[in-house]
Amino acid sequence: MSKWLQSGRRRDMCVLLAGAEDGELGGQRLKTRLESRYDTRIEPQSFYGALTALEDAGFVTHRTEGITDKYSLTEAGRRRLQEQYDWMSAQLGD
Repeated sequence: MSKWLQSGRRRDMCVLLAGAEDGELGGQRLKTRLESRYDTRIEPQSFYGALTALEDAGFVTHRTEGITDKYSLTEAGRRRLQEQYDWMSAQLGD
């Protein structure tokens, strides 16, 4: 299993990206949503480090729109997230 699945923060970032209205989120919006979920502030260096690790692993991609970096899941990221969901569903039962 890839280490990204062992990180709750990275998993949750992927969940938020998967649930984005148009399939992508700006970095700051993603960070704000994650902070809202955790009810705490996340250091930018830690947050963007996690995003970079997801991108380096091929699970997230980004594009620049004006001054905003927009992030989205790759097909590999969607597959891994689905595998995680399936595993969690099996553990929790119907």
